[in-house]
Amino acid sequence: MKNNIREKLLKLIEKENLIQKQIYAEMEAITKDEKKEVRKELKTLLTEMVVIKDSRNRYHLNNSNIIKGIIEFTKSGNLAFITLQNGEEIAIMPENSSNAMHKDLVVIEKIGKWRDIDKGKVVKILERNIKKVVGEFQKKKMFGFVIPLNGKINYDFYIPPEKIKGVKPGQIVEVEITKYPGGSKNPEGKIISILGRADDPKIDLPIVLSKHNLPEPGEYPSNIMKEAKKIPKFISPEEIKNRKDFRKETIFTIDGESAKDFDDAISINKLSNGNYELGVHIADVSHYIKENSNLDREAYDRGTSVYLIDKVIAMLPHEISDWICSLVEGEDRLTMSLIMEINPEGDVVNSEIYNGVIKSVKRLTYTKVNHMIDETADENLKKELNFLMPKFNLMKELMTILRENRKRRGAILDIESGEVYFEFDDKGRVKDILSIQRGISEKMIEEFMIKANETVASFFDAQELPFLYRTHDNPDPDTLLQLRNYLSVLGIKMKTTQNIHSKYMQEILEKTKDHPLKDSVQKLLVRSMQRAMYSDSNIGHFGLASESYTHFTSPIRRYPDLIVHRLLKLYIKNKGTLLKEEIEKYSNLLPEIASSCSKRERVSNEAEWDFRDMKKVEYISKYIGKVYEVVITGVTKFGLFVEISDKMINGLIHISVLNDYFIYNEKDNSLIGERTRKKYKIGDKIKAKVVDADKIKIQIDFEVYEK
Repeated sequence: MKNNIREKLLKLIEKENLIQKQIYAEMEAITKDEKKEVRKELKTLLTEMVVIKDSRNRYHLNNSNIIKGIIEFTKSGNLAFITLQNGEEIAIMPENSSNAMHKDLVVIEKIGKWRDIDKGKVVKILERNIKKVVGEFQKKKMFGFVIPLNGKINYDFYIPPEKIKGVKPGQIVEVEITKYPGGSKNPEGKIISILGRADDPKIDLPIVLSKHNLPEPGEYPSNIMKEAKKIPKFISPEEIKNRKDFRKETIFTIDGESAKDFDDAISINKLSNGNYELGVHIADVSHYIKENSNLDREAYDRGTSVYLIDKVIAMLPHEISDWICSLVEGEDRLTMSLIMEINPEGDVVNSEIYNGVIKSVKRLTYTKVNHMIDETADENLKKELNFLMPKFNLMKELMTILRENRKRRGAILDIESGEVYFEFDDKGRVKDILSIQRGISEKMIEEFMIKANETVASFFDAQELPFLYRTHDNPDPDTLLQLRNYLSVLGIKMKTTQNIHSKYMQEILEKTKDHPLKDSVQKLLVRSMQRAMYSDSNIGHFGLASESYTHFTSPIRRYPDLIVHRLLKLYIKNKGTLLKEEIEKYSNLLPEIASSCSKRERVSNEAEWDFRDMKKVEYISKYIGKVYEVVITGVTKFGLFVEISDKMINGLIHISVLNDYFIYNEKDNSLIGERTRKKYKIGDKIKAKVVDADKIKIQIDFEVYEK
């Protein structure tokens, strides 16, 4: 029986959907040991997802209606989705979630349609992925409960009297989950730390970490640190012998003032034929982070570094990222070096990728280079950097050429980043928020990195080899319609086709560059765009108007770049191609890697946005009652979304505080007063007063200010 039990079970389940008791009977499992063997094999089949168990406890062979995935609730907690590797979403109503919590690994069964997508029902919870929550403590008679700050966790947590530990109502606490929800019972927990009052800036980081299930900055498991410390601190002469030696070249890094890891460096020369030779030298992280090592698995799980203003949750321990993998000034460093010959029209006419070794001659900052190029440098800075001025001039020439090349093919240029800089006082509270303006050095590095990423992607795309692309789909048709309607109000006509080219979007930016509402046009244009993603299928990059694009230039902080480096090493080793077994291996691996990296990037983005938004709420809380000029960035049936532009602070004017009964006009996305005929639309500049700010909910309320 033991030898063929699996085969018999599969044939039986394929023929008929039975419960466990019926399977015993059909398998003639009578004794205790025989039943144990059947149960053991059934459990294995369930774990491997070869077989699934439905909501009636009947066993089925897995088919397209049974799916395993991570359940993710919306911010309101009133709806959940599972996203498949191909991007397809399955909706799950709360009544069909079967006590599943946000981020649980579940098995679902498709049960119909919701709107235009599949609807599912949770049939089994495989793994609980959230172990701790942060929330506000409330007391009711003898016991307490904690309301999670993350709206995606739609349960309150019961705290038994003996686990309260003298916590005061209204305090923000961290709770370790001791019992998960089951039946009609709420989950239970014990309070493991009191973070403080809601207005204490020290609680912001723990809240964001808990909400997005992120580790503490600098925190790694002991096995990761043990492996990291074994990596050599210096490069052996033997390793250098096997590489292309660029140490006599003038190579340098340009980064922000506070950067600690430098993963890209530049070299540039003018050739005798009038072409430019651009070298983009990227830290060879893949030399140190071996496939399937502990460090590699940890980097895969993290997916990316997370930048929370002045704190970093790094993908790799700083022992690696800040030293041996960082292109430190005056130190020999291993690189993946891409050398491109670029003609005066901005086209790459020749390129080669090498396992290289460099020695950076200078660690430069954007600010210093901008001062040198803008001729605003003081005498000390000139003395320090005059020897690089010919290189800066060449870089400026080539940047102009590359930008013109991208403009001709239709890439979207000159969209402001919307970045802000936070100034803190000595108590850690936000003192001011200042907008960041990009200078010429930032644009130079951006152009060079884009060209490097395109060139590397073209190596693999040309031969249709397995590869990890950075893709960007065409704009969302519904949001594009809003943009078209808004532009028509400004007297600008826009094509109605859904397959609009990025070149046309760039033309819109140029047509409105001197318009008073150019910022609003730009915001709507950005909103109409899809999210960029990682994919093993190349659909191109809409925003860059690029036929093939990847991420190659930041392997210290992005896992996709690390994968691209591994593929490049095989490409070099096999003289410009991949072996058959390598093609088969990566064809199987890359879809899952692309899906995981896209998800981790999204988590990182949301954590960064939340932390910044909390700090913006903290800042505006000092100015309740103050009147600002704001721009309407969104119009809905329930009110107006507005923004203080120079601070990038967003809030809501609820329809209930407007001085008329307002009707939503879907056609041009506006609110119109029934009595006054006052009209509010996207892009309007109005006066608004700050009336409330809640940092925990990340919510700012305004009302229209009228004298």
